[in-house]
This record gives sequence, C-alpha cells and structure tokens, in this order.
Amino acid sequence: MLTDRQRMILNAIVDDYIRSAEPVGSRSISKRGDVAFSPATIRNEMADLEELGYLEQPHTSAGRVPSTKGYRYYVDHLVQLNQLNDDDVHLVRSFVTDKMNQMEQVIQHAATILSSLTNYTSILLGPELFHTSLKHFGLVPLNADSAVAIIVTNTGHVENRTITVPPDLNMDDMQKVVNILNTKLVGVPLIRLKAKLYSEVAHELERHVDHYEGLIRVLENALQNDEEQRIFMSGTTNMLTQPEFKDVDKVKTILDLLGEAPAIMKMLSTLPSGIQVRIGTENDHKAISDCSLITATYSIEGEPLGTIGILGPTRMEYGKVISLIDMISKDMGTLLSRWYK
Repeated sequence: MLTDRQRMILNAIVDDYIRSAEPVGSRSISKRGDVAFSPATIRNEMADLEELGYLEQPHTSAGRVPSTKGYRYYVDHLVQLNQLNDDDVHLVRSFVTDKMNQMEQVIQHAATILSSLTNYTSILLGPELFHTSLKHFGLVPLNADSAVAIIVTNTGHVENRTITVPPDLNMDDMQKVVNILNTKLVGVPLIRLKAKLYSEVAHELERHVDHYEGLIRVLENALQNDEEQRIFMSGTTNMLTQPEFKDVDKVKTILDLLGEAPAIMKMLSTLPSGIQVRIGTENDHKAISDCSLITATYSIEGEPLGTIGILGPTRMEYGKVISLIDMISKDMGTLLSRWYK
C-alpha cells in the first residue's frame, strides 16, 4: 500500500506527464499548488516509487515517467472521472438527438465523435457481430464439384455462397453435414461460428463423415463473416501526432494491426462486459504494448450488442476517455434500441 504522500506524488507525476509528454522532475512537482513538499522530500519519494515499480527513469534524465504498474494504480485508485467540458458534453448529447435512420450511420458517427474529442483512434464493433445468429444452414448441389451454401440468420438475412465440394463427399454425407451443422450451430452468434466449427462440429464430422478434414476448411469459408464491414474506425492515423510514436516502424506495426480485421475482432470481442482498461503490456498483442486500450460494451436491457474501444498511448487522458466512453456507450444503447424494439 502506498502512503498518502506517495499517492499524491504519483498522481501529480502521471497528470504532469500526460500533459507534457516529458519526464517529470521533483522541482516541477514542488511548484504545483496542490503539493506542499520540498524537492528533496519529493525526490526521496520518487526514488521509493521507482523501487516499488510505479515509476521509471528513461535514459539519464533526472525526471521520471509512470510505468505500466504506475498507470494501473492511477486508473484503479486516483483518476478523476467526469472531466468533460461543456462543449464535449453538448457534442455527445447532440449525437443522441441526430436523426440518423441507419445503424451504420449511428456507429460511424459515434466513432468519429470519440476520435475527434480524444485525438486517439476509436474502434467500434457493430451489433450484428453479437446479436445476429445462425437460424438455418443448407447445401444445394449444383454438380459433382460444387454446391451452394445457404446461410439464414435470425434477422431474416439470407446469403448464398458457392463452395467446392470435396471429391469424396456423396449426397448422403452432404445431408449428414447439413444435419450436424443445424444441430450444433443454430442459435450461435455469427462471431462464434468458426470457434464452434472447430470445437464441436469437427468432432461430430469425424464420427460420421469420412475424410472430414478437407470438408472443415470448405465449411469455414462458407461460414466466414465479412468482419471488415462490421468494424468501424476513426482517427487511425492519430498515433502519428503523439510524441511517443516518432519511430516510424513502431507506428507501422500499430497501423498494420488496425488493418487486420480478425486481430481487431479477437482483441475486442473477448473482453469482459463493462468498462475495461488495458495498459501497455497488459494488452495481448505485442504491437500495442506501448498503448492503452479502453473499451466498453453497449447494451439494450442488459444484452450486450457491441463494443466501443479507444486506442492511444499509455500517456492517455484516462479520466476524460473513460468518462466519454461511458457516456457514449449508454447513448449507443438508447439510439440502437430503435432497431431492436
């Protein structure tokens, strides 16, 4: 446990570093009106905080910067929420009253608001990824080599895809495949189909259909989600304006990740409900080990529909971003209820 003085000094260092992007020294902290300690006392406490792992000393600078552990303590115990000015609140609230008649407009508008108010990158997963599930799967043979896979969702959407039929799959086997898929996958959200295909369907196919391995790959393509159309982003190049990312190669790895729909899906769709803050190396993907990712789910009557994410440097305005993402996730639920009543 940190002492009250250590908490105050850590809070001051994080606040100053977020604002300046420069290592923070004891003298600058002593000049703050809310810190009544001498530079020598502050230096001693900073040394202790560094030894405890809450601060780091970059290069030979006399100043310190927060570590991942320091940011985590700040977010969990010190951050002040509701740091939104009147203009920010007005912009978000006007979003609720805008007359948008398409779900995609709502989601893209929310992404644009979040990136413009934070100068970070916003990522939103559309409701279809969570809300839409498989209602029926069918296979209609065209000839000996191909068939049409028919996918019907619970929202009434019907999609037809031509697939290549494995040469050793006869009509009886094809009907077995259809029965197994409808038994195992009906009611499963589209986002979970691939996982279910390999965890449950593959086991049944192995028992009932010869040479099932090639068939699994064909079915995966047939059930593939068009993930790019359900991921909405804004401000993808905002990382270029952050002083931490002057290294072009570092920025390129982040931008490459943002261009990979499956990786983004995995990164956001596996997070727990509610507001989550992942800082630095707490993120699973190495490309964003110098970033923080703040996410929130938006829901209707307690049912999660999608996820909102803000990606920025670890030197993030946590209080503002958490407050914004909390407000807009609630407003998203209000707006999208139009389509789910």
